[in-house]
Amino acid sequence: MTATTAAASVHRPRTLFDKLWDAHVVRDLGNGWALLHIDRHLLHDLSGPPALGEVAARGLRLHNAELVFSTPDHAVSSQPGRVATTFPLGGKLHAALRERSAEAGVHMFDLGQPGQGIVHVMGPELGIVLPGLTVICGDSHTCTNGGLGAMAFGVGSSESTHALATQTLRQQKPRQMRIRCDGRLRAGVTAKDLALHIIGKLGAAAGVGSAIEFAGPAIDAMEVEGRLTLCNLSVELGARFGMVAPDARTFDYLRGRPFAPQGADFDAAVAHWRTLPGDAGAVFDREVVIDAAAVRPTITWGTSPEHAIAIDGRVPDPRDTADATQRDTLIAALDYMGLSAGQAIAGTPIDWVFIGSCANARLSDLRKAAEVVRGKHVAARVTAWVVPGSENVKRAAEAEGLREVFEAAGFAWREPGCSMCVAANGEQVPPRQRSVSTSNRNFVGRQGPGARTHLASPATAAASAIAGVITDLEAP
Repeated sequence: MTATTAAASVHRPRTLFDKLWDAHVVRDLGNGWALLHIDRHLLHDLSGPPALGEVAARGLRLHNAELVFSTPDHAVSSQPGRVATTFPLGGKLHAALRERSAEAGVHMFDLGQPGQGIVHVMGPELGIVLPGLTVICGDSHTCTNGGLGAMAFGVGSSESTHALATQTLRQQKPRQMRIRCDGRLRAGVTAKDLALHIIGKLGAAAGVGSAIEFAGPAIDAMEVEGRLTLCNLSVELGARFGMVAPDARTFDYLRGRPFAPQGADFDAAVAHWRTLPGDAGAVFDREVVIDAAAVRPTITWGTSPEHAIAIDGRVPDPRDTADATQRDTLIAALDYMGLSAGQAIAGTPIDWVFIGSCANARLSDLRKAAEVVRGKHVAARVTAWVVPGSENVKRAAEAEGLREVFEAAGFAWREPGCSMCVAANGEQVPPRQRSVSTSNRNFVGRQGPGARTHLASPATAAASAIAGVITDLEAP
């Protein structure tokens, strides 16, 4: 980059993503490629052991072990009273993560310890993730952390190994997309409903090759945990990055977090964070406007997050689709899900409800679900689980009495972890049984071979558990 080009790039209006990208370029490699500094590296029990093992096998050391944090989440059992070996394969992965974290000098948040939990839940809640940082993890939902104004993205095994050894990554700058959410979400409509609505409207490939920034009045009014949920589902739009510019809500959320700056250092950090939102006149490659006030409680009917409809809607008819390939996809989804074209989605009998995952297992999510089930009971045919997103969420929920509310209503109260979202720990929905889940993916077999998954908000999932059928919360 020439001095003239560099000067021009500094003075042109820049987006939030531009500012974070520019601040982390170690070397401009040309043609849109750069070597970026990585500020935080999160490891879990599936991706962490092989990455740490590869660094050791090459005779290398971690470049900045103090910037790396690990926790078991994907393969550990969520069974009450669990230990590392309750799920045997998970026990092996846990042991490898613990051993290699200790050898490398990585801070590990172990089972039963404050801080353990789903990696995309514990990072923000501990203040490990902060506005303006680059954050990576061997998991596609790392984009969750962009809800705090971080540039967070998932990486593969070789990238993870490279970053551990060098604290850098070679990346190509993506296109930029802004999704502006005008108006306000109506009462009872959540960030999860908004996310599913957007994916259903734009399609699962809308964000491919893009970094997405969410903005507008509906986002300004949204609490931080809702922003994390929204950014979590950015990858379901095909994007690697999802971001919300930091503001006063962000600063209030982070104040006092264990790994966040403290005292005068926090005030200095806030002064810097205030400079991160995009400049007036900054240009995006694509802009989309969503009428947030028109969003209804939303649920998926098929085998992709883009198969989303308002909960009072009807399953689409493939015959209404002109594209033959898309028509075949819809037909296959209907067959897998055991649904009929044109049927109302509300009233569909269910077998399971799962409230958990990196999309919706934070304290605010559990509070919303508890409000719905308080004083009621799960339908006789339904098995319902609540899996807190972290040990800290679990303890806070128990201190508020939420565990008693859920257990009195017939929900099982589980230990923190990914659990049935990814079904990598033996916890699965049985074949051909129907689940309403607060997770982020409803792919074929995602919750177990033959499992039929409907993605929804915690409130909708809780209400459906009580009714025994998919339920429209706004129905009279």
